[in-house]
Amino acid sequence: MASIESVALEVTDPSTGFHSSAFGLGPEVRLRASDVPTTGFRGFTLSLTVSRPSTVDALVGAAVDAGASTLKPATKSFWGYGGVVQAPDGTIWKVATSAKKDTGPATREIDQIVLLLGVEDVAASKRFYVEHGLTVGKSFGRKYVDFAMPSSPVKLGLYGRRALAKDAGVPPEGTGSHRLTIGGDAGSFTDPDGFAWESV
Repeated sequence: MASIESVALEVTDPSTGFHSSAFGLGPEVRLRASDVPTTGFRGFTLSLTVSRPSTVDALVGAAVDAGASTLKPATKSFWGYGGVVQAPDGTIWKVATSAKKDTGPATREIDQIVLLLGVEDVAASKRFYVEHGLTVGKSFGRKYVDFAMPSSPVKLGLYGRRALAKDAGVPPEGTGSHRLTIGGDAGSFTDPDGFAWESV
């Protein structure tokens, strides 16, 4: 079963320390220097799933203190509690929990990292990834696909590009590089939407 070991974010200045200061992330999220042109929505978001609302607030607050801008303030919703921020390098981060009440004090513990790719044709991208060895966990027609990756440090989902941009609170338009490389054991390839994978 294919897995993602890490994602590499291509940033202008990898030495800023934002990701460790804001989220305390380890080797699952790496940084590479890049000045490849990019504008607007890059077509993906990274989500951090946590256990309780107070941890959402703590991580969102730490991200803003480290230089992120708020795209969606942390609020309650039908599915739980969460907020969206944009890092200084342009990466969009969602911090969320399915819990609606705190059962303890805030921590900095992250339960899961999820990479959501915004794709033009969810069904076509799903077929592509299945052909490259990924196993579908959940599928909601042409709207959303969640891949089964039980041992993977980073989980993967597919979402329609416009729907993902709306969820993130940004316009869907964007040009140039995604500034993202996905590292895993599925091989080296580029998917139909231009997302690059490399073997690690």
